[in-house]
Amino acid sequence: MTDFLDDIRTSYDTVAPSYAELVQDGPSFEADALDLFAKLADGRPVLDVGCGPGRVVSLLAERGLQVTGIDLSPGMIEVARRDHPDLDYRVGSMTALDLPAAGLGGVISWWSIIHLPRDVVPQAFAEFHRVLAPGGILLLGFHLGDESTHKTTGYGGHPMNVHVHRWQPERLSEIAVAAGFTPSPDPVIPQDCLLFRK
Repeated sequence: MTDFLDDIRTSYDTVAPSYAELVQDGPSFEADALDLFAKLADGRPVLDVGCGPGRVVSLLAERGLQVTGIDLSPGMIEVARRDHPDLDYRVGSMTALDLPAAGLGGVISWWSIIHLPRDVVPQAFAEFHRVLAPGGILLLGFHLGDESTHKTTGYGGHPMNVHVHRWQPERLSEIAVAAGFTPSPDPVIPQDCLLFRK
């Protein structure tokens, strides 16, 4: 497991400042999705896993949530702390969250599982489930499709060495249910965004 985590960490350390400059906007439905997430979290603390430079953490804090951002890349966390110094950012891996069980009202994974090998994604879902309190929610964004590609440059032409895995929603739902989640009846917008409850 160390090799792919090291590759992700090094790649995003390399691109962190450029990423923060170039990726300023989320998808068109993001505001509605975050509003729903904030409503369903019901005032409980939440976690942004794979928070990058902290943009979504800031948006969730604006919605009144007590939010922590975790990212594998120290470079990304450095940028997040620079740009949002009053918010809580920590270095960590979604495959082994350094958090107590059953303490959160929500976890958001916003296009952050895409670099995990497919056989490791169930481990991340198990961690999401572990840290959520009963009734907690998981909001997941991902790239839609079946293929996997090798990304060697990005975000201003900097070198990277990560794999990008696309997913079908049905397969991710199967993994989530196996981890103990229930698909939420709440509307979540498009195909590449899913909502689950513990």
